[in-house]
Amino acid sequence: MDVAEIDLRSDTVTKPSKAMLKAMLNARLGDDVFNEDPTVIELEAKAAKILGKEAGLFMPSGTMANQVAIKSITNPPGELICERNSHIYLYEGGGISFHSGLSAKLINGDRGRVSSANVANAINPEHDYFPTTQLVSIENTHNRGGGSVYSKTEVEAIYQVIKDKPINFHLDGARLFNAVIASDYSAKEFCEYFDTVSICLSKGLGAPVGSVIASSEEIIRRARKLRKLMGGGMRQVGILAAAGIYALDNNIERLAEDHRNAKKIESALSGMNYISELIPVSTNIIVFELKDKVSVELFINELKRNKVLAVPFGVNGVRMVTHLDVDSEKVDLVCSVLQNIII
Repeated sequence: MDVAEIDLRSDTVTKPSKAMLKAMLNARLGDDVFNEDPTVIELEAKAAKILGKEAGLFMPSGTMANQVAIKSITNPPGELICERNSHIYLYEGGGISFHSGLSAKLINGDRGRVSSANVANAINPEHDYFPTTQLVSIENTHNRGGGSVYSKTEVEAIYQVIKDKPINFHLDGARLFNAVIASDYSAKEFCEYFDTVSICLSKGLGAPVGSVIASSEEIIRRARKLRKLMGGGMRQVGILAAAGIYALDNNIERLAEDHRNAKKIESALSGMNYISELIPVSTNIIVFELKDKVSVELFINELKRNKVLAVPFGVNGVRMVTHLDVDSEKVDLVCSVLQNIII
C-alpha cells in the first residue's frame, strides 16, 4: 500500500507504536494453555477491574469473544434478542446458530439502539410453540448505527425488563471505550448491568490483535473451556497481551481526538451535493448515503485516486473511521478531498 494513503476503512488498520512494540518485546512470557503466561494474567485482571467484573479472558478476536460469551450463558434450543444490524448477527458468520444452537429475534432500533419496550415486546411467552428467550445482546457503540452511543438510562431500563426473568444480558463492547469517552459514565458503571462483556483491543485502542471477555469467575471458567474447544487456546501469547495492556493504559483517553477528527469530516461533508443523508457523528465513525445517481464504486475509487481509503457500507453508503494513525493534519487533507471531489 502506498504509504501516502490515508486509511479510513476501519480503526483496525492501525500499526503498533514504537512504545507498544517495546512493551511487546519486553513482555514476560509463559504458556497460556497452562494458565501460566504472567502478561496474559495481568491483562485479564486489568480488563476485568476496568469493567467491574470478577474475571477476564483474553481472546484472539472480537468475533470469537462474542460467540464464546453467548455460548457461555445460553443452552440450546433457545433464542436471543438483538438489533437487526448487530455485529453478532450480520458479521460473525452465522455463529449464533452454529455455535450456540440459538435462533435470533431481530428488532428495530434507533441507529442500532433498542429500547426497553422493544425488548419487552420481543420476549417469547412460555409456550411449546416458541423458543425460550435466553439472552438479550446490545452493541455499544453501534457500528452500523454510525458509532451511536447508548445512555446508561437506556440500558438500565432494558435491564429492569429482564432482571427477574431467566434471561441473560450480553454487551458487544468492541468500541465501548469510544462510548465511555463520549458519555458521562465509566466503563465499570455501564457494565454493571451485563452478565458478559466483550471489548476489542484492536479497534481504536491500537493493539494489533485481541479482545477480552469479562464476567463472573464461573462464567469465565466455562468460557475458557469453550475458547479451547473453538481453537483459541494460545501459548506464549503474552507478547500480544502486552500490546493490550499498553492500549488500556495509554490509548483510551486519546479516543477523544478521534471523535474530534470525525466531527471535522462530518462538517466537511455537510451540504455536499453528492450526499442524500449524513448520519450524525457521535464518536469515530462517519456514515453517509450517496444520492442514487452517484455510484458508490466510482466514489470510492475517486477517493482512492486522491489517496483516501474508505469502504462501501450498504447499497448507497460509505463509511469512514478515524483512529490514532490519522492525525488532525491528515484529516484536513481528507476534508479538502471530500469538498473538492468531482463525481
